Amino acid sequence: MLKKYAAQKKNRNFKFQFLSPVRLLFIMSDNTEYHKTDNKYFRLSNKQQLTLNSHAQNGNNSSLYEELSQIHQKFFKVVIREIEPTTHQSINENILEEDLSIIVDELIELIFMNFNKGKEERVRKQQVLDYINNYNINLQEIYNWLLRNQTSSNFIYLLGHLNYYGIGIVINKKNAFKLYQKAAELENDVSQFELANMYIDGDGCDEDYDKAFELSKKLAKKEYPCGLNLLGYCYEHGIGTEFSEQKAFELYEKVAELKNLSGICNLGICYENGIGTEIDEEKAFELYQVAADLGYSYGINNLGCCYSYGIGTDFDDEKAFELYQKAANLENEHAQFNLAIMYEHGKGVEKNIKQAVYWLKKCADQGHQGALNELMDFYSDDDLLSE
Repeated sequence: MLKKYAAQKKNRNFKFQFLSPVRLLFIMSDNTEYHKTDNKYFRLSNKQQLTLNSHAQNGNNSSLYEELSQIHQKFFKVVIREIEPTTHQSINENILEEDLSIIVDELIELIFMNFNKGKEERVRKQQVLDYINNYNINLQEIYNWLLRNQTSSNFIYLLGHLNYYGIGIVINKKNAFKLYQKAAELENDVSQFELANMYIDGDGCDEDYDKAFELSKKLAKKEYPCGLNLLGYCYEHGIGTEFSEQKAFELYEKVAELKNLSGICNLGICYENGIGTEIDEEKAFELYQVAADLGYSYGINNLGCCYSYGIGTDFDDEKAFELYQKAANLENEHAQFNLAIMYEHGKGVEKNIKQAVYWLKKCADQGHQGALNELMDFYSDDDLLSE
């Protein structure tokens, strides 16, 4: 019998899988203004702003620069900290080293903006690479420069970011943790956010739920939606604090109102499972649809589960299959697992064991234990593999 993934459980070894509540990211609503008088996250001074017409931009890159500019103008009053260049040496034929500090700060702003919007890791990584390539700078040049110039919390954070995500170098989460710690001590907000997540997961460091909760509270007090969302996760799972599904629901609701993709999905999960509120499957379906329409792979997967189980909508295996396939192609491991199960049982598609094994392998490559278990079952059953 096919089982539904229980979102509130840690055990993810089930057949169909909903996304569990997500801790990532935050976004600011278009009609809400944030004014921070002591925000030590941004480091660009007025004279260091790169103007849109100082670099030839087109297509998606142009819109990115426009959004970056709008964030500065609309949402923040930035504490100015001048970082005077120590050299006018050219690191390549296109850019002076003094300009690199401006580019690094702007790159951090781009990363922060993408966290704000709740963009997924693969998208964020690609935009970092696109941004760097746009300036004709290779990653090794930036990495070496950051090693020599750790005079700003942004520079320290970016060095940690490259280590954590393996951008241009081999992943080294222990190094990332140390760098995030150093930048967090300088009140770098994005480092505090990433550090809190590492403490929760024991990712590159020992688990420390108390520190994770304190960092989450600190960010939430600043009204950052990322902090609000993370604090909701802490309350839901009793991380560094007592369990409180009601508080979790209220925080997810607030973050969802700010159009954060993680918050939207988390709120949908609350309604679907009755976490801190009454069960409302129609509302859950609507929220998953919103996230899916915005291209969020976890929302797409959860919407597929709604069609698989008739949650807030009619049963429709073919529609579920289409959604799982879409999210699986976006590298969502839960959707890859669900797609494999659809192929295995011929749900919404013709039965195809080879395709089932293919998607289980893709999923297992991401460390998905359920996929590993399924593969073991397949390889121990010669009759299945021969189909």
